[in-house]
Amino acid sequence: MTAISLHPGAFRPLGATWDGHGTSFAIYTENATAVELCLFDTSGRETSVQIPWHTLHVWHVYIRGIGPGQRYGWRVHGPFSPNEGHRFNPNKLLVDPYARALDGFVDLRGPICGYPHDRGLDDRSFDDRDDAAHTIKSVVADERFDWGSDRPPRVPWEDTLVYELHVKGFTERMPLLDERERGTYLGLASDASIAHLQSLGVTTVELMPVHEHVDELNLALRGKTNYWGYSTLSYFAPDRRFATVGGDAMVEFKQMVKRLHAAGIEVVLDVVYNHTCEGDERGPTLSFRGIDNSVYYRLEPADPRHYVDFSGCGNTLNATHPQVLQLVTDSLRYWVTDMHVDGFRFDLAPTLSRDPSGGVDRLATFFFVIHQDPVLSRIKLIAEPWDLGAGGYQVGQFPILWSEWNGRYRDTVRSFWKGQRGAVADLASRVSGSSDLFAHEGRHPQASINFVTAHDGFTLRDLVSYEHKHNEANGENNRDGLDDNSSQNCGIEGDSADPAVCARRHTLARSLLATLFLSQGVPMLEMGDETWRTQLGNNNPFCHDSELTWIDWNLGLEASEMLAFTRELSALRKRHINLRRRRFLRGVAAPVGRGKDITWLRTDGTEMGQKDWTDPQRGTLAFRLDGDAIEHTPGSSLVHDDSLLVMMNGEPERTVFYLPRTMIGARWQVALDTSEAPRIGLEVSAGQSIVLGPGCLILLVEAGATK
Repeated sequence: MTAISLHPGAFRPLGATWDGHGTSFAIYTENATAVELCLFDTSGRETSVQIPWHTLHVWHVYIRGIGPGQRYGWRVHGPFSPNEGHRFNPNKLLVDPYARALDGFVDLRGPICGYPHDRGLDDRSFDDRDDAAHTIKSVVADERFDWGSDRPPRVPWEDTLVYELHVKGFTERMPLLDERERGTYLGLASDASIAHLQSLGVTTVELMPVHEHVDELNLALRGKTNYWGYSTLSYFAPDRRFATVGGDAMVEFKQMVKRLHAAGIEVVLDVVYNHTCEGDERGPTLSFRGIDNSVYYRLEPADPRHYVDFSGCGNTLNATHPQVLQLVTDSLRYWVTDMHVDGFRFDLAPTLSRDPSGGVDRLATFFFVIHQDPVLSRIKLIAEPWDLGAGGYQVGQFPILWSEWNGRYRDTVRSFWKGQRGAVADLASRVSGSSDLFAHEGRHPQASINFVTAHDGFTLRDLVSYEHKHNEANGENNRDGLDDNSSQNCGIEGDSADPAVCARRHTLARSLLATLFLSQGVPMLEMGDETWRTQLGNNNPFCHDSELTWIDWNLGLEASEMLAFTRELSALRKRHINLRRRRFLRGVAAPVGRGKDITWLRTDGTEMGQKDWTDPQRGTLAFRLDGDAIEHTPGSSLVHDDSLLVMMNGEPERTVFYLPRTMIGARWQVALDTSEAPRIGLEVSAGQSIVLGPGCLILLVEAGATK
């Protein structure tokens, strides 16, 4: 490497910033005593530069002639005193928290910990071995990209259909893809992929983590990998796992977003700002721990050697510190402004709102920062509203602008279709938008992200095929994963060729999906449920990068039928504004309507009373949605839609439902039937009856009425 000419540069922005002539490097650390910038040539030879300038805890330097492709890392000097919360060790090369790209991989068997973990010593011992040959390097990035006329689709919340997917799992076995693009960002942006998403009516893909991550050491020892990616190392660099061989992950990610946008599809990222891949005190020193452990992580006040852990993954990012909060928001803005994503789903979101004492604070600074930010306040914000800390279940407690994964919806819908009695009142709240959870502070039904399955748990097929989890292949003696899934096997555990068992499973699966698409709020479909995907009863396959977790696109009869049914559901929801209301249903008559916006019905067609809601033996629910006076677009006039009648039989026996007599002359037509012999198109008049088999759901559309 030629002689290096150093200049002070600026202490903002952080990271490595190329200006066309040279690169400015800047890193934040409060407790360091010295900082080295380490530059690596193509042969791996290291040149260390002692940083002489630091301003407001930022160490910074500008070097002419350094540009894109330059590999680098940091060595940070300071006290190694774990009992006081400091774990500086300049023998460990550190990833820049603001790096836009990374190179190389972490050798999990190398000396990557600040202590000699492979010598039987604890974390208070100092490891003087250099790990540069065993760890990832940061890379100066060329961020130029021709976005052309790219614009965010900005799909209104009420018209949104979320599809949660894993980039590799969705595309790895897609037959119409070029082999090179399978499992990649470009594969997700392919014609075949987009055609499938559009056929489902998907407006928004929610990508499981695509930030660079590092597998946990214990997984590597078991020969596993963190396939899901909830083990973040870098909050700016796109994961290279999903780039083509020899491809540039940043460029290909941008190409993916641009192509999906052109198809009208939004991109939402599942982000993990609650913890990092460095784990607890026994974990590696890869970045934050070595830069300034006591700043970037929450430490136990009485024993700073140990970490506060709200995630169950060993540590907690310290979002109560202004600099860490800046890191999080800088990262979010970067993905919106530079990478053009349309929103985020925050993994274990309550962790970001916990105050210094560990309590959940609904007025946390994090929420205020997001709310006032001119970029972040305009995108889709989705919370996973629970973590593992005390009081961590916060469904319904997030502020305006936020939507939330509604775990109450999942649990209630599953329980009802499993045949649990006494769930009717709660089910009514869930399918009508969960106003009991979200109707406050100006929030709307779209604050509820409704789902019956997600990456974490059983697939739809497994939900009706297994009573118990089967996670033995994970190597943890089936101890991991949830024990209570409100699942059912319909008489036989696992796959079955019994026609009666299969018929029951298909009916229940269709009813679960139909409930999802007929509910107020935002439906979220899990990748592969529409193709009858199974994980063989594994409800926590986070460590399997294999056919167990990839979609099999060679669709058999069952899969093809489920796909067709899902497409039908999506099209039906799109046709009916009645299913996508912007205001909560109140059970009252609209000023210009013919009846209540929603009427809850007994099986005899009369309106439910208080005793019906509290009946512990009731296993049915029916309701009518009035089609008059619906507000769909802000500021527009009221619109009309067909009135809809939904009947749900959670009983184990056939049940007779009567259509309401209140509108003499009204005719209804069956538009959806989850039974094995659907009666699509059948007309029924007011006061007549219709029989629903066990586990069946029917939707009728008002075909006409005498007014």
